[in-house]
Amino acid sequence: MKRDFDCDLLVVGLGPVGDVLSALATLHGLKVIAIDRSPTLFPLPRAAVFDHEIMRIFQAMGVAERIAPLCRVPDRYQFLTADRQVLLDFPVAPVGVFGWAETYALHQPAVEEVLRIRLAELAVQVELGVAFVQCTQDAAGVTADVVADGEARQIRARFMVGCDGSWSPVREALGITLDDYNFDEPWLVLDTIIENPGDLPIVCQQLCDPERPVTHMAMSGQRFRWEFMLKPGETAEDMLDDARIHALLNPWQCSDRLTIERKAVYRFHALVAKNWRDGRVLIAGDAAHQMPPFAGQGMCSGIRDAANLAWKLAAVIHGSASEAILDTYQQEREPHVRAIIATAIAMGEIVCLLDPAAAVGRNAAMLARKAAGAQDVSVAYPDLVGGFLTETPQAGALFPQPLAADGDRFDAVLGLGPVLIARTPLATQALPLRVVSLDAPELAKFAEALDRWLADAGADAVLIRPDRHVFGTGAAADLVSAWRAMAEQERVA
Repeated sequence: MKRDFDCDLLVVGLGPVGDVLSALATLHGLKVIAIDRSPTLFPLPRAAVFDHEIMRIFQAMGVAERIAPLCRVPDRYQFLTADRQVLLDFPVAPVGVFGWAETYALHQPAVEEVLRIRLAELAVQVELGVAFVQCTQDAAGVTADVVADGEARQIRARFMVGCDGSWSPVREALGITLDDYNFDEPWLVLDTIIENPGDLPIVCQQLCDPERPVTHMAMSGQRFRWEFMLKPGETAEDMLDDARIHALLNPWQCSDRLTIERKAVYRFHALVAKNWRDGRVLIAGDAAHQMPPFAGQGMCSGIRDAANLAWKLAAVIHGSASEAILDTYQQEREPHVRAIIATAIAMGEIVCLLDPAAAVGRNAAMLARKAAGAQDVSVAYPDLVGGFLTETPQAGALFPQPLAADGDRFDAVLGLGPVLIARTPLATQALPLRVVSLDAPELAKFAEALDRWLADAGADAVLIRPDRHVFGTGAAADLVSAWRAMAEQERVA
């Protein structure tokens, strides 16, 4: 006889993905235990940027206003030739249609500290210095063997999610293999603090120089990052030498006024786990997928995983959907991740070209297309497809977040559950979701923008999922029926 559950959800690994999943699951009413093998926060920078969707998820957690001052909104993201001609140019809107700036540069330890504080405010049971060892499953739950201070014990949960990084012990315990894109490039990553930045460009740049591809990024505050590609024959030991680092930084004339915060050689690669779920155990973030950093979407993709999973786990545990809805997690997220990986690899192939003659041809072709008004790479990522979505216009798209004249953001009136917004009132007895008519007082500030969106979609109503993606558009009663029918189908499945 298995003992009673210690929690609804056990989260293994407390980087940003585990933090977000733990917080959102708690806000959805689940009892969460979150463990991490490290007794302290990782003190050095890793992720460099995140986007509007991630800030919107932070908003749902209740921490966006705390995180925004810790970040910098860059002016643009550029790919440059060796002589500084612009091959690709991505301006960054300071406020976009989703209520936040398109891109934020961050100092990850500072952001993670805010996330951990939020877990404490939500009374999440966080256990640090606790290492996952293995797990067993049965029809009702999962039992994890963990070790802390040399003592072994077990944690019994209804579900477990491994957010435990690229070398995921949870993934390894499940025997899940990885699909390798065979993109593998070694780079020196250098994080610095510069008290007097002077005329250093406050942008994100890729220098597509065949002599030495370089990334330069203005991070938050006085932090700047450089990444230098290793050329054939160079070793990590060579590149980590301080004299070599200062020589690499000579073109920026700043090596005499910076402090090196971190120096490391990483291999940029692309991998996707073949299975993201095994029964009551799932994986998310780097445990499920890894990508080159050129699109700045590694951490973002993991946090999107957490937002997708949290409400579905809650629906299962609260009895409004069966466990089969959890299969829609990978169905929806994997194509999105693979599209981003394809973009990142396309960017990487532009940057990492070492053949001088080939680089001349690349530059000429890209500059010609740019002059004609075309740009080789787009950072517009696809909508979700398949999974727990209808086949109606806009289904799978991220719903916009209008801003009111007083600065209020639309999501503040949505709550955490699914919401149907309809032009005309609908009887709400015994419905599995909240229904709000367009003339409701709480929508008054946003009614014009919502009316315009519905008109463009040619719909009387829109049903928005808890992760802010559109479940479907159409007639209000049809959408309610579709939500209920899909949930019932999931139970039968």
